[in-house]
Amino acid sequence: MAPIKSLTDFEDSFYHNKKVFIRVDFNVKVKDGFVSEDYRIRSAMSTIEYLVKRGAKIILASHFDRPGGKNMAYSLLPVSIKLSEILSPFNIPVYFSPDCMGMDTLGKINNLNNGEVILLENLRFYPEEENNDEEFSKKLASYADIYVNDAFSTSHRKHSSTYGTVKFFDTKIVGFNVAKEIEYLSSLRDNPSKPFTFVVGGVKIRDKIGALNNLLPKATKVLIGGAASYTFLKANGISVGDSLVDDIYLSWASKALDKYREKIILPIDHKVAFSENSTEYQIVRNTIPKNMKGFDIGDATVQKFIYEIHNNNNADLGTIFWNGPMGFFEKELFSHSTKSIAISMALAFWRGVKTLVGGGDTLEAMKVAGVSEKEVSHVSTGGGASLRFLAGDEMPGIDILKNN
Repeated sequence: MAPIKSLTDFEDSFYHNKKVFIRVDFNVKVKDGFVSEDYRIRSAMSTIEYLVKRGAKIILASHFDRPGGKNMAYSLLPVSIKLSEILSPFNIPVYFSPDCMGMDTLGKINNLNNGEVILLENLRFYPEEENNDEEFSKKLASYADIYVNDAFSTSHRKHSSTYGTVKFFDTKIVGFNVAKEIEYLSSLRDNPSKPFTFVVGGVKIRDKIGALNNLLPKATKVLIGGAASYTFLKANGISVGDSLVDDIYLSWASKALDKYREKIILPIDHKVAFSENSTEYQIVRNTIPKNMKGFDIGDATVQKFIYEIHNNNNADLGTIFWNGPMGFFEKELFSHSTKSIAISMALAFWRGVKTLVGGGDTLEAMKVAGVSEKEVSHVSTGGGASLRFLAGDEMPGIDILKNN
């Protein structure tokens, strides 16, 4: 099987006057018709600009949320406007096609000049996209000469635009964003520089099981906060009140604690309340009372976690990977711990430690804390795809690029 080709594996002249289909992930946050978080759009800029400078005609395709058919509330038009704003200083024209199929779309594509960009409407307006329909895939492939995957976050799915379409291209390439994801996540999965601290948070422990199975043996310390910690605490025989617990994985958590007890660090205090709508909280040590829920780790746990992060990574070496907020950070009342971890990640980065952040909620938490993506080594836009990759699972959208 041939190795994956990158953009720089071809001469500059190769792209001139060629139509290039780029699968991007522009599934961003839109509020009141305007893009409120544009990191995923900006992540694709290096690939777009590289090809524009070499005279290519750029066709961008993305999904947006789960529209369940044609639903204009999920149109990519606001994304097109934001994309135009980002590219306007470089004098790169951006057009929008109000469909991703049909003769009108094909006409707009054929009218592109070298160095121009068109964004197609939401691929998921057609159920054929997620069904990996062959005819739909062929139509998408007919638009272009070259295929580029720059959407790591959808590469774990066998959808038309990430898998089915690719089979109809002779030239299929990995974009700069995906190449960077593969580089950082492969290093983390296979041989992380030591000491290696894994900071785990978020809600769904089940989504992290595969990554934990693979990374626990390699980690120096694993700090578990957020709702994910309550499953481990309950498995450890500690009362967690009405906190969110994934009972299906209690047995797994118990075995993980037995095997890696010296590595796993759990919260020792909690900010608890009766509901997420509460306007005040109590701090409790160890056990959580009945009828109450944990919404954030306590200050003592925060200090313990920060100590572990800086004590384990106190030299210009090592790795820290953070996936998932430490609490219900969307509410100011329960945001302190997540902000503190974000700031400690930035401080570690400035000391020279390799710091990786994964998950959309974690990126949003960094933003709330005033920490930019430039203050860590790498921010993965992959979400579930990143965790699948770290677990060693199949990545169809990446693997098919090897068949050049």
